[in-house]
Amino acid sequence: MEEFLSKLAYLATEYGLKLLLAVVIFFVGKFLINKFTKALANGKALQKLDGTVRTATVSFIRIILFVLLIVTVVSILGIPMASIIAVLASAGVTIGLALQGALSNLAGGIMILFFKPFKVDDYVEANGVQGIVTDITLFYTKMLTLDNKRITVPNGTLMNANVIDYSAEAIRRVDLTFLTAKSEAPEKVQKIMLQAMASIEKVLSDPAPFARVSGGTAESMEFTARGWCKTEDYWDVYFDMTQRIIEALGAAGIEAPVVRITELKK
Repeated sequence: MEEFLSKLAYLATEYGLKLLLAVVIFFVGKFLINKFTKALANGKALQKLDGTVRTATVSFIRIILFVLLIVTVVSILGIPMASIIAVLASAGVTIGLALQGALSNLAGGIMILFFKPFKVDDYVEANGVQGIVTDITLFYTKMLTLDNKRITVPNGTLMNANVIDYSAEAIRRVDLTFLTAKSEAPEKVQKIMLQAMASIEKVLSDPAPFARVSGGTAESMEFTARGWCKTEDYWDVYFDMTQRIIEALGAAGIEAPVVRITELKK
């Protein structure tokens, strides 16, 4: 009995102090990590970053610090570091394989947020879908189509796809194709088209509007009309050009003025 109590006292002294020290270090470390990450999130160092990027960066730093704290606590308890490293490496490989798709989306989200190939409110087309970008998270990008459908696209897919950003530039060009009878004079038709485009307030004069013969068949001629506008005015100009040119050609007695839809994107 005396030997048992002696051994119990030894174990309590030997491991009780280690356990107490480990607990103290854990709670002190947790307190310091919370203070540090809070100060980092509110500090000037990360203020220039996008909100999602800032949150992700702080969360990543927080996770790393907690991993280091746990490793420190475990080492104080006397568990061999080689065993800890082996367990962490094994867990890392297992988690990585299980979350391969999620990690691909995460990497894609980080790259999108840092390199900004597009931003919220841009109208983009990628991977067979198109819409207005409403939200960019670390894993998914959400779009809203023109007929009000929500599309959620994995960021890993977006980073491996060709992305067309229709909102990236300040101005865009509206391209329309019209068909007339073969008997019409090309120069007359071109002049009417240019006058019709000049009458539209939102069509820019620089770059200048364009109207030329671009093809035809045995029975008809094909004319291409192009007008530049501000990106936000694209659809107004698209429909104004279509209507004004058709009306002007009809008023001038041009035979069989027909518009051929060659582009229908935001």
